[in-house]
Amino acid sequence: MVDLPLSPTAPVLPRFAEAGLQASLLDTPVVLLQGPRQCGKTTLARTVTASSGYGYLSFDDDNLVRAARADPLGFVADLPPKVVLDEIQRVPELFTSLKLAVDRDRRPGRFLLTGSADVLLLPKLADSLAGRLEVVRLHPLSQAELGQQPAGFLKSLFATEFPMQSCERLGLALAERVVAGGFPAALTRQPARRRAWYQAYVQTLVQRDVRDLARIAALEVMPRLLELAAGQTAHLFNVSELAGPFGLSRPTVRDYLTLLERVFLVDVLPPWHLRQISRLVKTPKLHLGDTGVAAALLRVDAAALHANRTLLGQLLETFVFQELRRQASAEPGATAFYHFRNRDDHEVDIVLEQGDRLAGVEVKASGTVRAEDFRGLRKLQEIVGDRFACGVVLYDGEVSLRFGPALFALPMQTLWHAGAELGAD
Repeated sequence: MVDLPLSPTAPVLPRFAEAGLQASLLDTPVVLLQGPRQCGKTTLARTVTASSGYGYLSFDDDNLVRAARADPLGFVADLPPKVVLDEIQRVPELFTSLKLAVDRDRRPGRFLLTGSADVLLLPKLADSLAGRLEVVRLHPLSQAELGQQPAGFLKSLFATEFPMQSCERLGLALAERVVAGGFPAALTRQPARRRAWYQAYVQTLVQRDVRDLARIAALEVMPRLLELAAGQTAHLFNVSELAGPFGLSRPTVRDYLTLLERVFLVDVLPPWHLRQISRLVKTPKLHLGDTGVAAALLRVDAAALHANRTLLGQLLETFVFQELRRQASAEPGATAFYHFRNRDDHEVDIVLEQGDRLAGVEVKASGTVRAEDFRGLRKLQEIVGDRFACGVVLYDGEVSLRFGPALFALPMQTLWHAGAELGAD
């Protein structure tokens, strides 16, 4: 049994995004900390600004929203010299006024904004603060953060450094991690109570945040659409299959999914491709933003997920993808994420790119690994040549093994214990 739940009185866990947020506040007038509701944005913002004289206002207060909308210029003029503005997506009218204030006084760290929706997908808002704003993404808790381990996997991946180690298989404990997800408030609950939290969470986002972003005639479709998307997590993005049960047009369903993406409930993983290679599949993959949400929507607990190997494989791929993205927030440089597939059925679940170097990660739920499991990684290695840093198959096994130059099979625990000695979880 894995001791995942956080105590309701547990100390605040350090976040990988903290260093990047602090650095941004030292040289940028407006910093936007964005990520899904309840992932810890407010806690991190308060932690970083606690001793720096920042004021704090939350636009979850409807009276504050009305005041800001009525007189944006006056509202911004009355703000403290340095201030945290929480849930800024509820008052997009403020962005132009913030731009004017920054143009008069470009001191760094004046405005720390938090947002539970990706406001930068709106071109006018993105353009209004161009050159004045830096974005820091905060995800739900990673497994490494939960275990207070360093974010070492990406460093090891691009350095091709995975020494031979052994550990116990995770088995059911791996399914428990997948079902638990990474939202702090959910992790304070016992496993039997988490599903209710996640289901209420989805309803709240749809009824409040999605409604704030767009007028939708069939709002009741959104939770059902998200449930269907959860069943297709880690699959190629197929709008027709998602639209079919609702009698809605493909463009409408695509728009609805874009809204779910804007509130960080789903992620669309683009394909990796080269223009000179025509046989690559260019369809993106769909992933849920958190496997705790996915498991709750699909009404599966750890035991049911462990027994359903097909579904476990899907959710485990999403789990690994999200863990890699969460750990990437600790990296000083940007990491881009893709998937790889060609028309000859070579595929790699996750492709990572740092600068001109690429690495690949394949995910297996089983405890065995074979040479053919590296088929897609070898094809990617062949295509990119010297740009290829490393390829790994993560599996629920006991030993890290080398399967060729820069190719490794690694126990799943390596993902959150890279650089440390593996052991039984």
